[in-house]
Amino acid sequence: MRIVLQLAKMNLMDITKIFSLLQPDKEEEDTDTEEKQALSQAVYDNDSYTLDQLLHQERYKRFINSRSGWGVPGTPLRLAASYGHLSCLRVLLAHGADVDSLDVKAQTPLFTVRVLLEAGACPGGSIYNNCSPVLTAARDGAVAILQELLGHGAEANVKAKLPVWASNIASCSGPLYLAAVYGHLDCFRLLLLHGADPDYNCTDQGLLARVPRPRTLLEICLHHNCEPEYIQLLIDFGANIYLPSLSFDLTSQDDKGIALLLQARATPRSLLSQARLVIRRALCQAGQLQAINQLDIPPVLISYLKHQL
Repeated sequence: MRIVLQLAKMNLMDITKIFSLLQPDKEEEDTDTEEKQALSQAVYDNDSYTLDQLLHQERYKRFINSRSGWGVPGTPLRLAASYGHLSCLRVLLAHGADVDSLDVKAQTPLFTVRVLLEAGACPGGSIYNNCSPVLTAARDGAVAILQELLGHGAEANVKAKLPVWASNIASCSGPLYLAAVYGHLDCFRLLLLHGADPDYNCTDQGLLARVPRPRTLLEICLHHNCEPEYIQLLIDFGANIYLPSLSFDLTSQDDKGIALLLQARATPRSLLSQARLVIRRALCQAGQLQAINQLDIPPVLISYLKHQL
């Protein structure tokens, strides 16, 4: 009962918002859909001229943020983003389309990305969305999109919004986890370069209060037989190599990932590597990781700090 009450209190606004999206707007219930169809058709045809002409007329412009279409209804902006029709996207934005408009899944049309981000879209997506653009990009291996999101300030350690009873799932739901289990090494490395915590699920005190021993990323990578490069990246970016408790049936030197982990435990980290970790952590905590390029140190050391050597 307590959990049910907590969930009701925590998610009532989200649920109300999402269900409201499933209902047609009252002002549009009895309205002819010709205008909405005309906007959608112009976007579908990538006819930015016709779209611009339509939006100069109030009878069409009033539907600029209206959802329409079969399946999952979406706004003209989402349709333009989905098809990659940038000329239509720019026309819609110029006429005031809501850059963070929601569809019935409570997602924003952010996922095509640069034009929308430059127009002011939030890189974290909608507050009503249980997922986030970063999580989706990490899962899908969309490294270019992930680069845009992180470059515009998206949180590299973002977590999915999950209820208390799903704590075990929450401990394995971050971008790094998704990039690893879906085999997207470029996304995995990019997240670490932008400050993702290699021990993210073992440092959150709120999570640890509910899940005393969550599985570490190192364990997850070993369990899913990820390539050794994942293990090496976690080691290089400062993962706690003593957190995983390897069972006897896993400590085989034939497994390259386990061999890397055991070697890291047996070999002290170099002073240069420790200095890199300390500097990156300090900049990350200050929210100034991008300031590496402005440090008054030789270029070769800047490259080393950026893991380019």
